[in-house]
Amino acid sequence: MSKFNQYNFAGKKALVRVDFNVPLNEHFEITDDTRIQAAVTTIQKILKDGGSVILMSHLGRPKDGPSDKYSLKHLVAHLSKLLDGQTVLFANDCIGEQAFLTAGMLKAGEVLLLENLRFYKEEEKGDAGFAQKLSELGDVYVNDAFGTAHRAHASTAVIAQYFAADQKMFGLLMEAEVNSAEKVLHQSEKPFTAIIGGAKVSDKILIIENLLERATDIIIGGGMAYTFMKAQGGQIGKSLCEDDRLETAKKLLETAKAKGVNIHLPADSVIADNFANDAKTQVAPSDQIPDGWMGLDVGPEARTAFTEVIARSKTILWNGPMGVFEMETFQAGTKAIAEAVAAATDKGAFSLVGGGDSVAAVNKFGFAEKVSYVSTGGGALLEYFEGKELPGIAAVK
Repeated sequence: MSKFNQYNFAGKKALVRVDFNVPLNEHFEITDDTRIQAAVTTIQKILKDGGSVILMSHLGRPKDGPSDKYSLKHLVAHLSKLLDGQTVLFANDCIGEQAFLTAGMLKAGEVLLLENLRFYKEEEKGDAGFAQKLSELGDVYVNDAFGTAHRAHASTAVIAQYFAADQKMFGLLMEAEVNSAEKVLHQSEKPFTAIIGGAKVSDKILIIENLLERATDIIIGGGMAYTFMKAQGGQIGKSLCEDDRLETAKKLLETAKAKGVNIHLPADSVIADNFANDAKTQVAPSDQIPDGWMGLDVGPEARTAFTEVIARSKTILWNGPMGVFEMETFQAGTKAIAEAVAAATDKGAFSLVGGGDSVAAVNKFGFAEKVSYVSTGGGALLEYFEGKELPGIAAVK
């Protein structure tokens, strides 16, 4: 049973670090509220117990202190709606007099949202004085912000030292994130397939190295596949390639071979004469792409092969798309992966999808409910799978 679920918040002010770093359009409307929705169960449990909730988060990367563009006040109405019409109070600062007075007067069952933490440079610097001021707002500290768990910021890691061991804990989202990541990394049932995509090999070297110790199969798609193709002497036209990573790619392939890990590269690609949805396209072997053409998605042969690998998997990690799925012409590969992962999950596999683009893809194609877990933490999940200790997790543990 989780510490959070066992804890009784009656009469307690819970200071909850959430990750409400959501995208807003030019009218300050939320275009994707996944991260806010993810925190609702944690908030509701505290309120149901008879506690009150003080929420703190960052939004965007404000450069020079407070600005309307990055104010969390834009989230108040939507948060209230997600909490079934519950009134959400707003403090126009995260420390300072108004925040302290409002927090001090909070009654059981009330919710207070503090202004953007990053309006203070001290937040990202992990300043102890700033963390201590924040800590004085609540009786209990709950970290439910997996998306920032890899940052040693004041509100995500440093603040924990101002709470006794039994007064700090993970929220339900953080617990679920950590449990699902642990399950894949340390308790994976074999065959374990990792699907790694995206543009750059350099972003994924560490994760691939760490997975070579654990996975049985690694599927590589997206722009990074062409660096591997070229490393093996293939012709890749003007496809994306990191020439300074060719040796790295070669080494990764050699290590995989030595460890008996199957690396699956796309046999064919959908290639285009231009980076555009209306470009001329054709299908070509991934290592025989003509000059002036670029690979923008995995081809039909690759889709079939990848689907077969996924179908026989018991554990699946998916991080990164197979092509430029934002353009309709090049979304078939990523969509095929989403379908295959959903089908394998339906047959009993455990599937974890993480990283901004893969999450966007499962949402776009309607498969979010058909995989075991969709992670809210892009960078945090990546660092976790690279084998790093995350400050936000270590501080509470």
